[in-house]
Amino acid sequence: MLDKVEGAKSNAPAGMSEEEWQARCDLAAAYRLASLYGWTDLNNSHFSLRVPGTDDEFLLNPFGMFFDEITASSLIKVNREGAVIGNADYPLNPAGFVIHGAIHLSEAAHNCVIHTHSRFGTAVAMQKQGLLPASQKALTVMGWTGYHDFEGPALDADEQPRIVRDLGDKRVLILRNHGLMTVGATVGEAFVWMYRIETACRQQIDALSGGGELMPLSEATQAKSIDQGLKMYGKGGFIEVGLEWPALLRQLERAGMDDYRV
Repeated sequence: MLDKVEGAKSNAPAGMSEEEWQARCDLAAAYRLASLYGWTDLNNSHFSLRVPGTDDEFLLNPFGMFFDEITASSLIKVNREGAVIGNADYPLNPAGFVIHGAIHLSEAAHNCVIHTHSRFGTAVAMQKQGLLPASQKALTVMGWTGYHDFEGPALDADEQPRIVRDLGDKRVLILRNHGLMTVGATVGEAFVWMYRIETACRQQIDALSGGGELMPLSEATQAKSIDQGLKMYGKGGFIEVGLEWPALLRQLERAGMDDYRV
């Protein structure tokens, strides 16, 4: 479940396991990276990570901090009822519990859930046709992508079973008229899935904005590309999703945004 963050152990608060501190550092890094990549919406949207060694506790961002402010120690811990465990300076975003709780409490393999209201992802989520089979990036993620219809702001726990159903065995969920969601066994996996779907959405919006006719692809080429995406991004594939995580952490360091390990 954990992605290695160098130096993460040394700052672990008294009474906290090294595994939980590592998880907190990974999740805080994902928030900083999202800020670096421009996927933020003030203090809205949320990323979560299961607390190591538990089935029904997970970490979320405090509702009131911007992504570039989040640190490992500022993350809040939530239980299956949506109650904050321990002391916290900020409350829980209730929509975060509805969306993330749905996944964490239904699928043990999905340790990390990332949800964004990003510019390009939301734009594609608003388009009736969804993600178009018009680029290599889109085709290679299409086999991993599902759709969930908008039911209003995610504040009703009754929506949770339908979120789970629509995700199914996918790793990416386009939340129609809302945004994007990705899942993974690690923070690195979920983050890179978000990068890939967001890039595909950006390319689609850019191409459509250009006003020219899109180059059509045969059904055979589309099917081949989708199948190749299932193989190359999956476990053992030559670009298995999530292996980029150490390089992403180095990118944070170069950007001077690696002060989240506190």
